[in-house]
Amino acid sequence: MDGVLVDFDSGVRRLDAETRAAYAAAPDEAPGVFALMGPMPGAIEAMNRLADTFDIYILSTAPWKNPTAWADKVRWIQRYLGDQFTKHLILCHRKDFLRGDFLIDDRPVKNGAEAFEGELIPFGTPAFPYWPAVEAYLLTK
Repeated sequence: MDGVLVDFDSGVRRLDAETRAAYAAAPDEAPGVFALMGPMPGAIEAMNRLADTFDIYILSTAPWKNPTAWADKVRWIQRYLGDQFTKHLILCHRKDFLRGDFLIDDRPVKNGAEAFEGELIPFGTPAFPYWPAVEAYLLTK
């Protein structure tokens, strides 16, 4: 989710100054930060269009030291993507535990993404800098 569907920095910017300072070294541990995040440009539209062709699941890790993160991620999906994707959210620390044809990830060598058995699409790289490039690629598959 973070850095692919979700604009992580948008949530950090929305924290009050005191909380932002207290969690400067680990902003993902700030209580409620995930509830404040907005979507990445084009992400919602691309997800809705791709859902016409693919059976999409959203795979995300969540920081262990932030107990609100798990619930906030569910609420984020409900808010921006609705019921269609709510039961398609998987929170797991190891992305290679799951199977699929494609994994879109902004951290291709973290949390098992590098060992994912399907094709890894490295989001934010020159080949896939933003959602229109990802969508165009996937629709040719």
